[in-house]
Amino acid sequence: MKKFLVLVFLLPALFAPLYAQGANETSEGQKDLIVFAAASLTETMDEIIPLYESEHPELNIIATYDSSGTLKTQIEQGALCDLFISAGQRQIDQLDISSDESKNPTRLDFVVSGTRTDLLENKVALAVPDGNPAMIESFSDLASRLENGNVFMAMGNSDVPVGQYTSEILTYYGLDEETLANQGLITYGSNVKEVTVQVSENSVDCGVIYQTDAYSAGLSVIDTATQEMCSPVIYPAAVINSGNATEEAKAFLEYLKSSDAMAVFESVGFSPVN
Repeated sequence: MKKFLVLVFLLPALFAPLYAQGANETSEGQKDLIVFAAASLTETMDEIIPLYESEHPELNIIATYDSSGTLKTQIEQGALCDLFISAGQRQIDQLDISSDESKNPTRLDFVVSGTRTDLLENKVALAVPDGNPAMIESFSDLASRLENGNVFMAMGNSDVPVGQYTSEILTYYGLDEETLANQGLITYGSNVKEVTVQVSENSVDCGVIYQTDAYSAGLSVIDTATQEMCSPVIYPAAVINSGNATEEAKAFLEYLKSSDAMAVFESVGFSPVN
């Protein structure tokens, strides 16, 4: 009995190195590269990743897609991540010790120095269901209808970049988001894909999403926001120090800037940042 108990207590210690290796290597000996990417990148990254893996069979790229705010929180709470691609600067700022203290007051330090880069640009779009039943014509028309209380719009939550851009647009037109929400004129999504689904399913009159998501979902874009209406939609990327594949993440980030990868991004409406 004593020998059995000794073995029970020794087994975890004996196999701990294997567990640690398993957290970073697959059974085929591949190394895991963990990528967190904004939900609006789902289709393009799912196309790019196999292309890169075919050239790097030693890698197993694991992608997680969600709102940039949710992904940032997961990193902050200790999730393993090698590369983070956000749909807004705020979420990277909050993880970057080199950011101004007003942007990163808790002085979080997750970004590997020298790896942060502005990767892509997108556009904020006003999308409508098939056939545009509400006959919405533009952002200006939407603003008038919101003011009159005769339209139902979907937008992202306040912690989601697309929601933050939408809030800027509402402010540009002198509209109070909280008042509109209390009047039942606005419904929310926890990421841009949820907003896109609401538009696709015709459960709202319109939704404010990204041009690329509208393209991927086959939705009609009625209008796109100008620089006066909201901030430029820049997707920053950075290697994160909570993962175990820093050098591999740096190389993959360089590939994402290549002409091959950029062709995929541009096919749905992204553009490179000049």
